[in-house]
Amino acid sequence: MKHEVGIIGFGEAGRTFSLAGQWRGTAAVYEALHGEPAMQAAMGEAGVAACAKMADVLAGVPLILSLVTADQAVAAARDASRDIAPGAIFCDMNSAAPQTKQAAAAIIEAAGGHYVDVAIMAPVSPQGLGVPLLLSGSDAEAAATALAGLGFTNLRVVGGDVGRASAIKMIRSVMVKGMEALTAECVLAAREAGVLDEVLASLDASEKPRPWAERADYNLDRMMVHGVRRAAEMEEVVGTLEGLGTGAAMTRGTVERQRTIGTLGLKTPAAGLAGKIDQIRDERMRKA
Repeated sequence: MKHEVGIIGFGEAGRTFSLAGQWRGTAAVYEALHGEPAMQAAMGEAGVAACAKMADVLAGVPLILSLVTADQAVAAARDASRDIAPGAIFCDMNSAAPQTKQAAAAIIEAAGGHYVDVAIMAPVSPQGLGVPLLLSGSDAEAAATALAGLGFTNLRVVGGDVGRASAIKMIRSVMVKGMEALTAECVLAAREAGVLDEVLASLDASEKPRPWAERADYNLDRMMVHGVRRAAEMEEVVGTLEGLGTGAAMTRGTVERQRTIGTLGLKTPAAGLAGKIDQIRDERMRKA
């Protein structure tokens, strides 16, 4: 039986998409753990065809979704390249760096497939097929049409270069995951010191909602003007956290970043976020 879509990997994303899309009878799956009882039950619930060999999944399939772990993205592309049908669209939906996506793309394209970089921009559960997807690559528009046919509803093509979609996701994660890590470092120490309520109340009092562009502009301004002094202050914060025994990994990074920008000597920041970014870049290049 010829299937409409081949899925490589049946973790959370593969299961969620298959169930939400009701792809019963239309999807074939290759999963390295397909023999485990729990995996067999999950595939049975979703109604997808489990295949012991990737070749059986890819035979004649026009659309492939790669949904493995990030460290297996290139390996999955390499394995798929042996059996991918000419002209098939390979949607690499893994959370990987642009360089990783470009390496995988070279493998798929050399085998006659059409590689598309797809970035999943939010948790797949509970949004399912409504999760935001960014697509890039020369065949991104065709992939968007094919994915829409499977039921995906929140698709946006962001460019013709493989790696652009992933760059957006990866760089955004600097802030999103970084804030999660900072939150942990802050509240664990605050609780250990017995001042959690006061710290949270102080943060509520000082936080002023503003657009991210405005916030980034302000933050860079403070670092350019006061980075050296703030680095010294944050060294004391490192000492505080280490004294509590809760860890200071994120704060050590803050010390380094504050000092690096502060020592550039840019005491008169340029106007606007773009101007400050250019100013920092140019001065770092000059001093390199």
